[in-house]
Amino acid sequence: MEIYWELLLRTIFLYIFILIVFRLMGKREVGELSIMDLVVFVLIAECVAFAIEDVDKPVFQNVFPIVILLAIQYLNSLITLKSKKVRDLIDGDPSVIVHNGVINQEEMRKQRYNLDDLFQQMREERIPSVQQIAYAFLEPSGKLSIFLKSDDPLIFPLIVDGYIVENHLNYIQQDKDWLLQQLAEKGYNDIEQIFYCCYENNELHVQLRSSGNNGL
Repeated sequence: MEIYWELLLRTIFLYIFILIVFRLMGKREVGELSIMDLVVFVLIAECVAFAIEDVDKPVFQNVFPIVILLAIQYLNSLITLKSKKVRDLIDGDPSVIVHNGVINQEEMRKQRYNLDDLFQQMREERIPSVQQIAYAFLEPSGKLSIFLKSDDPLIFPLIVDGYIVENHLNYIQQDKDWLLQQLAEKGYNDIEQIFYCCYENNELHVQLRSSGNNGL
């Protein structure tokens, strides 16, 4: 009977402890989990399973790896918050699967994304034809973001956290030199001080970093 009480107390403790750990990790929807999030969650699940099953070991000994994972995840969140390059390295960039009704076969092969996947997600969004799509982005989470030709013009961020998004420049048929010239004409000479910049209605819209932002 004693072992059942031990299991009961361990389960209750771990339930509360994991709730706290996930709360400390921040708010992310399940469908928006990054690869790093999934790795950490799987490892935590394994640690919890061992902690419940192995009653001979002190529970805090089994909890210690979870604390380490929490520290790793917290450190990762701080680094990715300050650096878009690191975010892109870990999570990857969205991929253009459809552009102006044309399916990007090369990108689909690269992402191991097939037509059945595309058509399923189109049906989920109630879009019957590829020809209606202006852009379809395969997000790092695996979700397909679809913008129709009938929608308002898509606005691409050109600078994020002081980092020039050259792929987006290609979408608007411009290059880095054009962007730097446009910014210089507006008096912006230091790219790293730009928090966000987009091209909307044939004009650049710029937001500088606030004081104390420190890369956020």
